[in-house]
Amino acid sequence: MSVSPARKIAFDVLRRVEGEGAYASDLLHEALDVRVKPADAALATEITLGVLRWRRLLDFLLDRHLKKPVQRLDLPVALALRIGLYQLRFLERIPARAAVGESVELVKQARKTSAATLVNAVLRRSAEEASIPSAEFVPPALAVVERLAILHSHPAWLVERWFARFGESQTIPLLVANNQRPRLSCALHSPERRAEIFAELESAGMRVEPGLFLKSAFALSGGSPTKTHSFRDGLISIQDEASQAVPLLLGVQPGDRVLDLCAAPGGKTSALARAAGSAGIVIAADRHTHRLRAMRAQLERLHLQNVRLVELDGEQPLPFRAKFDRILVDAPCSGTGTLARHPEIRWRLRPDQLAEFHQLQVRMLRSAIASLAPGGQLVYSTCSIESEENESVVLEALGGDSSIQRVSADELAYTLRPQLVENFDPRSLFSADGGFGTSPANHTDGFFAAAIERGRGAL
Repeated sequence: MSVSPARKIAFDVLRRVEGEGAYASDLLHEALDVRVKPADAALATEITLGVLRWRRLLDFLLDRHLKKPVQRLDLPVALALRIGLYQLRFLERIPARAAVGESVELVKQARKTSAATLVNAVLRRSAEEASIPSAEFVPPALAVVERLAILHSHPAWLVERWFARFGESQTIPLLVANNQRPRLSCALHSPERRAEIFAELESAGMRVEPGLFLKSAFALSGGSPTKTHSFRDGLISIQDEASQAVPLLLGVQPGDRVLDLCAAPGGKTSALARAAGSAGIVIAADRHTHRLRAMRAQLERLHLQNVRLVELDGEQPLPFRAKFDRILVDAPCSGTGTLARHPEIRWRLRPDQLAEFHQLQVRMLRSAIASLAPGGQLVYSTCSIESEENESVVLEALGGDSSIQRVSADELAYTLRPQLVENFDPRSLFSADGGFGTSPANHTDGFFAAAIERGRGAL
């Protein structure tokens, strides 16, 4: 039996994700070029991200039929078992013989022929019980957190901290959302050509749906927008709706001097550049040269010329003499608000890393505050839902500095209101103290943002 292109791509991507620490979304983008048929691309993506999302549950079910845990098997063998079981459990249209047979063939092609019999036997037994709900295999006496961690396929420590903070009523919807396919959200850069753009996307077989709260946002299903003229011509971009909202909180005006301190890959920078206009100056900084190179290509696609790229370490004092009217600090973070989109994060993140991120974020925010002009505003944001990386960072960075203060929820809601769809209440996006927040349970990535302002008489 030969292996289909979709399963071979999924196997190779998963092998690199596990073996090299790469990100599945990047590898899939690289692998799924124009030579790959749309049906194969869809199946490869489904298997890859599905196996990563459900890895803990898959391993729990597989371990019942193994003498040693899946994680102690050779990586190609473990991946073949997970790929096979994922198809048996979650993809009803895949015949069991194909799921089992091609998984065995994957092991053989990986030069692990000695494990072929094991893979075949385990998956055949798994196929026989595939219709039995997974919950029936979990011991009833198991602690609730551990049970949820297995059935919803998350690390127990992460479930435990969310359970303590949010309670069961909010934690379970979050776990469910993290295992669902996220909306493919896009940004519309030329609203005056909305009808033309949507017509092209629909003619390419895609379904267009309105954004949840932003006028500039829309969602797609049924295809890849990157293959359309609208994408290539810079009329649209792929970007989560919550991510689109963050730079809008700054209220950048034409002619403003703007700093994007952690700019790559450039989605938020482009919004800042459009708002600042040709009379404005936008400095986009990042510490990684290769990310800046990729960002330059993105800016060229979008026909944005008022952006200057600078390589620097945002944790250190910034090298700019002039101060900035607007600053965005979209800080490196744990990414726990993006576990549906980047499921591998949940298996890599360690509890102690939250404290490490906190210290890095505080240093970066303090560095940026020093470059904020009198009367200027700064937005600090993350794609994390952890308090250590969000409110705690803002509180520590501000300290007792009387020259800077939080921008209120009412002011931010007023700034954002013109960008919102009709009848959407902007106050629903903010906490009482002015924190912007979205959740995967509400069909976007989980983002946090807070805005601060320097008094006009300061400095």
